[in-house]
Amino acid sequence: MTLDPDQLGRSKTDLAETLRRLRLEAGLTGDRLSVRCGISQSKISKIETGRITPSLVDVERILRALGASAELVQEISSLTRLANTEWQDKRASWRRGIEKRQAELASLEADATELRYFLPAMITGLLATPDYIRASLSHSPGDKTLVMDRKLERQSVLYDTSKSFTFLLTEQAVTWGLVPPQAMAIQIDRLASLSHLPTVRIGVVPYRAPLTRGPMNTFTLYDDRLATAESFTGRIVFRDPRDIRHYREIFAMFEESALYGDEARAQLGEWSTAYRR
Repeated sequence: MTLDPDQLGRSKTDLAETLRRLRLEAGLTGDRLSVRCGISQSKISKIETGRITPSLVDVERILRALGASAELVQEISSLTRLANTEWQDKRASWRRGIEKRQAELASLEADATELRYFLPAMITGLLATPDYIRASLSHSPGDKTLVMDRKLERQSVLYDTSKSFTFLLTEQAVTWGLVPPQAMAIQIDRLASLSHLPTVRIGVVPYRAPLTRGPMNTFTLYDDRLATAESFTGRIVFRDPRDIRHYREIFAMFEESALYGDEARAQLGEWSTAYRR
């Protein structure tokens, strides 16, 4: 699937218009289609007007009810996958105010109960010390004080016993020298400390771990409903179940090679001691 940001933006409108056109060409009212596919008439109306983005399952049920050909099902399914994918441009976030991104992340964290973070390059703000957060914001424009405050406030979610967090960090993510050596040692010690929380599971993947796939990019999984993948210029949001399932499989592969509990804390201790030297 080619992820052209302009195409992603148009796909939701295209999907809504296409489904409405196919229904009309089949000579069906919204009520009759509702009965045939088992989706409420109000939901079909919202899908056709673009107020909600249907899942692949919803679209397949509608197309089946319309008697669509296999070729058309494949074409519309590809469009549905695009409609369930969103590009969030980093420069656009900066223009809106980078502190607003923290509110969006807090909302995602509040709505999810099982959160997984794959961190191949850097430590996430949820696990970071103030010094580390301050350094990570050095390339962001505008007033960083409010953003830093919001990042620190978000860390309280780690103590919510209704949630579970799994963080997978590669050796690079843990040891990348974003701050001076003593501050890095304190940051690594914080990881070890947080690993004792009942809601938090921290896995570390040393360079020596045998893996047949490289850690390409940071991604986060929110339950089974949403995945986000980050790049230098922005992030892609996936809602298609197949994309989410694929990211879960990648996460599970790295999860098997990670160290946890006392083993992870021992490894973190070695890295922290190396920085103190």
